[in-house]
Amino acid sequence: MAAAADAVADQNPRDAEPRKPTNEAEEEAEVAEEDYDEDDEDYEEEEEGEPDGSGVSAAERQKIQSVFKRLSSEPVGIRVHDVVIKGNSKTREELIEAEVVDLLRTASTVQDLLRAASVATARLQRLEVFDAVKITLDAGPPELPGTTNVVIDVVEAGNPVTGTAGVYSKPEARSWSLEGSLKLKNLFGYGDIWDASGAYGWDQTTEVGVGVSLPRFKSIPTPLMARASLSSQDWLKFSSYKERLLGLQFGLLSTMNHDLSYNLTWLHIQVRPKGFNFEANKGYAFQSTSQVGGLWDNKGLKFFRQEFDVRGALPLGFFNSALNVGLGAGVVLPLSRKFMDSSSPVPDRFYLGGHSSPVCSLSGLSSLLGFRTRGVGPTEPRRLVPSESDGGSSTSPGRDYLGGDLAVSAFADLSFDLPLKLFRDAGIHGHAFLAAGNLVKLSEGEYKKFSVPKFRDTFRSTAGVGIILPTKLFRVEMNYCYILKQAEHDSGKTGFQFSFSSPM
Repeated sequence: MAAAADAVADQNPRDAEPRKPTNEAEEEAEVAEEDYDEDDEDYEEEEEGEPDGSGVSAAERQKIQSVFKRLSSEPVGIRVHDVVIKGNSKTREELIEAEVVDLLRTASTVQDLLRAASVATARLQRLEVFDAVKITLDAGPPELPGTTNVVIDVVEAGNPVTGTAGVYSKPEARSWSLEGSLKLKNLFGYGDIWDASGAYGWDQTTEVGVGVSLPRFKSIPTPLMARASLSSQDWLKFSSYKERLLGLQFGLLSTMNHDLSYNLTWLHIQVRPKGFNFEANKGYAFQSTSQVGGLWDNKGLKFFRQEFDVRGALPLGFFNSALNVGLGAGVVLPLSRKFMDSSSPVPDRFYLGGHSSPVCSLSGLSSLLGFRTRGVGPTEPRRLVPSESDGGSSTSPGRDYLGGDLAVSAFADLSFDLPLKLFRDAGIHGHAFLAAGNLVKLSEGEYKKFSVPKFRDTFRSTAGVGIILPTKLFRVEMNYCYILKQAEHDSGKTGFQFSFSSPM
């Protein structure tokens, strides 16, 4: 600090500004300003006890003290003369300039420049292509008093390849999944991040995807993203069909509070063959998802799907407890001349059930603790499947869950610390919950039978308590669920349930 301040003070004691040789956040500057008076006394004490010729001279100390006093008492004007970028052997210089130069040059005081340097450091770190970022404020040219040169020194990632892998369980579906992802950072020097991910689920789901994201592209100031994915879902056990989905996603706009993306999907459904016989912590969040399907497919069903989800969390101030509440609603409508008499696509209807916690993700409309996956709602007898091992005899057909065109679900979850310090240190905590939901079919003329009182009175509900064990690899929940209300063919069960999910 002394060397930089020295250079400035020699130019013009009244117009010069301090030069900051290290990158400091705004908070550090404020703390430093509060302690200037105390520092003055320390400097005087050290000067009295220090012999001549050792350490910092009295003149240098006097200059530093005057700089500190000016910073603490009034805004100190300054102008950025130049921005120098170092250490970017691979990253394009124009990318760094586009991210931070305008921000730094608009600062008109030393205090504003310190704040801008802190924001600029955070922006560059969010690119995820640098291991370290340091911004230094150095003295400007001697012939231009009151100026500074901003030096940005970056350390590019030593290993551009990162990856994750994990094994997750869904006891309600009696399945396991192996999931992994791989990222390649800054391949072409534009802050580009290429990623590939895959998930293999035993007897249920397989998914692969590749994508790329850019922090900005030419004159477009917001991040851009493109991704392609292919997934296969096996619902033969629950609803007598399989689905394969090929999707393309383009992120067009991303700001602090809003995202705009375009999704294009191609869905292929394989129904069970017709040859079988029939036999009878603090804050809030909001998400809105709209989908229009089948516009370019004359053979398929055209439909409109809208879903809303709102969440809120409130700390209660005792035992580190918090109350999480959520409400979700969705509707699917066929698109045709007599749309309410047409059929809606079965894969795009809403389904309720499953052991996954609704607190873990924002899209929790389908979650209803205590019930099996897709274990709630309208059903019909499953198509009979002959068993070869039984010599031509048939297994029990069971029932297919058809889903609903209108669905509503809600939950309240109270989390709290356990009394043992060992549990608290490990992050293990308890929770009590209450969940309810209902869905109904509206298409194919079923809307004529719909009434609000009947829909309200047929809500399924469950309550329970449990213990949550968070780890870096997965989140474990051990819950005791008590079914408060269910319909005749619902698949709900009172008792203990275990679930493994991705960490929050």
